[in-house]
Amino acid sequence: MGTNAPGSGRERVLFVLKTKGPQTAARMAKRLSVTAMAVRQHLAVLQAEKLIDFTDERRQVGRPARVWQLTPKAYARFPDRHEDLAVGMLQAVRRVFGDEGLERLIAEKTRQQTDSYRVRMAGSDAPIEERVRTLARIRREEGYMAEWRRQRDGTLELVENHCSIAKAAHFCTKLCSCELQLFRFVLGDDVSVERTEHILSGDRCCTYCITERLGEPVVNGTP
Repeated sequence: MGTNAPGSGRERVLFVLKTKGPQTAARMAKRLSVTAMAVRQHLAVLQAEKLIDFTDERRQVGRPARVWQLTPKAYARFPDRHEDLAVGMLQAVRRVFGDEGLERLIAEKTRQQTDSYRVRMAGSDAPIEERVRTLARIRREEGYMAEWRRQRDGTLELVENHCSIAKAAHFCTKLCSCELQLFRFVLGDDVSVERTEHILSGDRCCTYCITERLGEPVVNGTP
């Protein structure tokens, strides 16, 4: 399924639930510019396929609201970046070279990724917003369904609605810490990057809070 440009109505419903989280039929209809009846028809088919499920949330006034969300089965509909192969390779490296060898491999991969990103990233003198926009585009191309937004307080957020290396990250959590380090490297020493939501911790998405760093600069992402 092409998650950046979903085609059928049912794919578009799955895409909204993946990128925006649990939704009512009415809210999805508004997002997709279709009728609520059309959305409910798609929901009925997707529920029969066990790709979605719902909970009824009580409201202070009126009837409970039916809120739809993806089931674990639905995650297979999104890109996995050949994760089984990646996990197999990581397992082989650990068997042959041990944990130290595995950490060296991940560190080298992060270094190569940093160099690749920096070629495409705006320079450190570019506005922070421009740097975050470019990083979101790179990550989106890599299958992370990434987007960015500015909060009312001026904070920037990078949101990855899908982890395209989830199986590998479950096997080796070092991948996640290196990912955070990667973002700090490429966005520059004048910003602070913190992960506030994490898919591996059970959250719907990975969210990174990006703020201007006050005080002394840092070197290579380390205070």
